[in-house]
Amino acid sequence: MTAFLGDLRSVVIAGFVLALLVFLLYLRIQGFDGATFWPFLVRWLHVISGVMWIGLLWYFNFVSTPTTPKIPDELRPALGRYITPAALFWFRWAAMSTIVFGLILAWQNGYIAEALTIDSIDGFADPRAILIGIGMWLGIIMWFNVWFIIWPNQQKALNIGNAYPDLGKEAKAAAAKTGGQFSRINTLLSIPMLFCMVGAQNIV
Repeated sequence: MTAFLGDLRSVVIAGFVLALLVFLLYLRIQGFDGATFWPFLVRWLHVISGVMWIGLLWYFNFVSTPTTPKIPDELRPALGRYITPAALFWFRWAAMSTIVFGLILAWQNGYIAEALTIDSIDGFADPRAILIGIGMWLGIIMWFNVWFIIWPNQQKALNIGNAYPDLGKEAKAAAAKTGGQFSRINTLLSIPMLFCMVGAQNIV
């Protein structure tokens, strides 16, 4: 058991296998309905991706950033060289998969146009479309911030992949500040975004 739990890949695979077994049990009881299964599968992947994305966003803002100044100087290189780049990899790709699966889900369920226009094409008649649309646009803004502001600036600040070996300390500090500020913006946006996403399913 210790060896199994010490191997993340095995644990993740086991988690998916267990989910598959639960699904097979469901099929035995309920039967298969493709019309409901495929949107469910995309929604599930959307939620898993979102948990990874927002979880890492909150890790950066609630744990990593406030704690880093308390770390002794001789230990900080390990954070910037190994831990943060690895976290940023999962962070940015979780953002990408969340957006992709979210757009596919909206298309599958037939409300992508209403959501992207915040239901203006129907005269703002559907509160659910308005909420999901606001949430979707907040998510898209957050995704843009990740890929086009936070990630490029963190690449510079941490010299990830040795892409900026000649960048000076001041430039690195400026890049780190910009990336950190937009990470805080995303933290701010994540709260109303999640409210809209959950609210569209439960309060309208």
